[in-house]
Parts: sequence; C-alpha cells; structure tokens
Amino acid sequence: MTTPTDSNPNLLTVIAHMKAAPGKEAELRRELEALVEPTSSEDGFVNYNLHVSTEDEGLFYLYENWESEAKLDEHLAAPHLVRFAGMLGDLLDANGLTISRLKRIA
Repeated sequence: MTTPTDSNPNLLTVIAHMKAAPGKEAELRRELEALVEPTSSEDGFVNYNLHVSTEDEGLFYLYENWESEAKLDEHLAAPHLVRFAGMLGDLLDANGLTISRLKRIA
C-alpha cells in the first residue's frame, strides 16, 4: 500500500489529534466530518483523512498531506477552519488540540 509521501517525500504531513469533551463526541464528529469536503477542494490539498479511535469514540485524528507549509497556513485561515477553531473550547476536553507538522525522512 502506498502513501502520498511515497511519490513525493517533500510533502508536509500533519497529524492532529483531539478528544471530545464528555458528552460532545457526536457533535465533534459531525463538525470534523463537515471539514472534509471543503478542505478537499483547497489549493495545496493532497489528502485529509479523518479517523476515530477504535477504543474511544471521542478520540479523533486527522492525517493530512499538503504541498507546502504555506498551503497549510492558507487552509488554517480558510473560513470553515476559522469557524471550527472558534468552537473548539466547547467541544474538546482540557487537553485541547495537538497538531504536529512532519517531514518524511525515510
């Protein structure tokens, strides 16, 4: 099985994870799912895959690849992301959101 960085190891990979506040699991999932379609049409988009933990229905991960840091920054400033970011205080547990920007080395 291949990954986007197999053909282009210079892509920027992003892994984001977050845990829903108690009782907010379904709402967070709906909001995250709503990000997928508009994100997939953005300039610089390669992939944007949403995952949920098999052990905890409130733990979500996004696995993303972008053509560059600049394209990711444009994504983060897009209206649908700005709207979502404004909701995070109500949707996430005390640990909030963790975003890691990664470059493939092997």
